[in-house]
Amino acid sequence: MFDKALLDRLFRPDTSSHKGMNGKLMIIGGSHLFHAASLWALEVASRIVDMVFYSSVPENNQIVQKTKEAFRNGIIIPRDQIEAYIQEADCVLIGPGLPRAQGQEEGDDDTKELTERLLSQYPDKRWVIDGGALQMMDPEFIPRNAILTPHLREFDNLFNFKFSISNFKSNSNDQIFKIQKKVREVAKKYNCIILLKGPTDIVCSPDECVEIPGGNAGMTKGGTGDVLAGLVGALACKNDLFLAATCASYINKRAGDELYDKVGPYFNASDLAAQIPITMKQLLK
Repeated sequence: MFDKALLDRLFRPDTSSHKGMNGKLMIIGGSHLFHAASLWALEVASRIVDMVFYSSVPENNQIVQKTKEAFRNGIIIPRDQIEAYIQEADCVLIGPGLPRAQGQEEGDDDTKELTERLLSQYPDKRWVIDGGALQMMDPEFIPRNAILTPHLREFDNLFNFKFSISNFKSNSNDQIFKIQKKVREVAKKYNCIILLKGPTDIVCSPDECVEIPGGNAGMTKGGTGDVLAGLVGALACKNDLFLAATCASYINKRAGDELYDKVGPYFNASDLAAQIPITMKQLLK
C-alpha cells in the first residue's frame, strides 16, 4: 500500500533556481485522430516542470502554437528536430495519442517505427511509455528503467497475458495479488517500472510493488490516463523513477477524489489537469 511519507521525498523547486533547473520534459504524441491526448499530457506537465518540448503532427503543433500563452515555457518541435531536444530533456514521454494500426491517416507517424527507433537510439534516457507506443511496440525494445503506464488490455497485449478484465474490476485482494505477481515478473524480466492502471493501480519495479487504491467513476473519462502520463513524465524528470510512478498514481487519484467531492463524477480530463497542482500544493507542504 502507498506510504504517504514517500511524498516527502519528491523534488521541490528551490527558490534560487533558474529556468531549466526544475525539469525538462519531451512529449512525443498525438495524431490526426487523437488530437487531445498529448495536449492533456502537456497541460499538466507544463504546470510542474520548467520546460516542455512538445512534438506532434503539424495540426496539433498549430493548436499549441495558438494557445502558447498557456504554455510559456513550452517549445514546439517539428518531428525532424526531435532528436536534439531528446538529448536535452531530462525525460521523454512517448505515446499519448500516437496512432494505432487502425485509423492511421496520411501525415501520421508510423508509431511502431518511431517508438522502436527512438528507444533503441537513446536507451539510457529516462522514458515514460504510454498509449499508442505501448500498443504498437515489441517488448524487446523496452529500455532499462523505463516507466510503462498501461491499462490492463495494453498490458495483456504487450506481454501476451490474458487476465480477466472483469476480475480486475472486482478489485478483490485475491485478484490484485495474482495480477501484481505477473506485473512484478514482467518488471523484473525487462528491468523496468510498470504502472498498471485500474481501480487499484499497481506499480512494480524489479524489486518491489505498491498498490494505490482510489479513484471514482469520473476518472473513466477519456483523457484521464493521458493526464496521468503527463504527471508521471513531469515527476520523472527530477525524481527516482519508481518514486515518480508511485507518487504520480497517488496524486492523480487524490486529485480525482477531490474533484468528485466537489462535482461528483461530472468532470473531465482538463478539470483533472487543473486540479492536480492544487492537490500537489496541499500534499507537498
